[in-house]
Amino acid sequence: MTPSAETSRRVLLSGLGGLGISGALSACASTAPVTIAPSRPLFLAPAPLAPLRLDARLITRTTVCLRPFRAAGPRIEVEPVGDKRVVHNYGHGGSGWSLSWGSAAIAAAYAMQGGTREAAVIGCGAIGITTAITLQRAGAKVTIYASERLPESRSARASGMWTPDSRIADADKVDAAFPAVWERMARLSWARHQTYVGLPGEPVSFLDRYILADAAGPPKPPSAPERERKEIRFAIYPDALNDIVPRSRQLTAAEHPFPVASARRLTQMQFNVADLAERLTTEFLREGGRIETRTFHSPTELSTLPQPVIVNCTGYGARALFGDDSVVPVRGQIAWLPPQPEVRYSLYYNGVSVIPRPDGVGVQGLRGGDMLGYGDDDETPDRADAEAAIARAATLFDRPARA
Repeated sequence: MTPSAETSRRVLLSGLGGLGISGALSACASTAPVTIAPSRPLFLAPAPLAPLRLDARLITRTTVCLRPFRAAGPRIEVEPVGDKRVVHNYGHGGSGWSLSWGSAAIAAAYAMQGGTREAAVIGCGAIGITTAITLQRAGAKVTIYASERLPESRSARASGMWTPDSRIADADKVDAAFPAVWERMARLSWARHQTYVGLPGEPVSFLDRYILADAAGPPKPPSAPERERKEIRFAIYPDALNDIVPRSRQLTAAEHPFPVASARRLTQMQFNVADLAERLTTEFLREGGRIETRTFHSPTELSTLPQPVIVNCTGYGARALFGDDSVVPVRGQIAWLPPQPEVRYSLYYNGVSVIPRPDGVGVQGLRGGDMLGYGDDDETPDRADAEAAIARAATLFDRPARA
C-alpha cells in the first residue's frame, strides 16, 4: 500500500460528558477535525489476521434466544398493581445488553420517586441486573427475584454485539418522543459500558468487524416474495450517535486479506457476556444486594413481596406474566465453536455473522434479514441450520487469501 493512497484523511475525536440517573445529558465534548499531513499515512498495511476454524464438527453447543420485540418500543412506565407500585422495564428486542444501563436509569428514576428506599427487581437478565445496580447506587436496598440466575437467562444467549437499534421498535408504531428516548438510553449505556473496557477478562472490548461481499456495490434488493412478507419497518437510527460511535470505512484490496470484491471495516463494541454477567452479579452482591429464586405466575403474587416498589424486568416473560400480547418473540440461534484466542476480529459474510468471544466463536445465520425468526417462539436448536451457516462462512477461508 502506498502512503499517497490514504492521505488527507480527517479524524474526528469525540467524548461523552457525564450522565446522571436523572437522564440529563451534558453536551458532547469534541475536538475540531484534524487534517493529517499529506506525508503522514493514516492507515498502514494490515497486520495478519488469524484464520477462523469454521467446521461444523467442532460445534460445542447451540443456543436459542427469544428477543422480546414490542412495536411501540420498550415499555418503561409505572403501573399500580394492588398496593404495589410496579415499574415496567422490558421489551428491548435485540438491544437488551446495548441499552441496559440507559433503560435502567429511566426505570430507576421512576422507582425512586417519593423517596423509595427498598425495591424489588423481577428478572435477572441484562435489564434486571443493571436496573438493580442502578437502584443500589441511587440509595435503595434491592432484592432480585428470578427463576434463573443471569448465566441461565435468555440474556446469556445473546451474541454480545453493541446493537442499540436491533429490532427495537416498529418505525410506524412509535410515538414522536421515542427517537429522543432511544438516543438518551443509547448514550447513557455507551458511556457506562466503557467503564468496563480494559478490565481483566475483557467484559467489554472493541474489535474490528469486517463486512464482506463477493460483489461490489450495494446489496441486491429483496425479491418480490421477501418484500411481500415484510410486515415490520424496524426503527433504525444510523446517524444519531455518529459523534460517539466509530464509523465504518470501505477498504482497498491492499488493506485486507479476504478473497472478496468488497470489504468494509468498523470498530465495534463487544460484550464478553460470560465475564460481564459474572462481574455484574458480583458487584450487585458486594453492594448488599440479594437474589432469591422465585417464579411468579400472575401479577397478584407480587403482593406477597415486602418491597413497596417492584421493577418488572422479565423480558419475554412479561408476555405470560402480565398478559402483554404486544411482546412478540423474535427467534435467534447461535452455534458455538471452541474459543480461538488468537482471533481478534469479527465478520459478516454470505448471510452469516461470526463473533469470536473468550467463551467460544459464535456463528449466526442471518439470511432473511430482521424478519428472520419473527413470531417464532420455538427454542429448540436447529442443527441443520447451524451447520449450513458454518458451511457458508467457511467458504471464505476455503479460497486463497489475498497476498
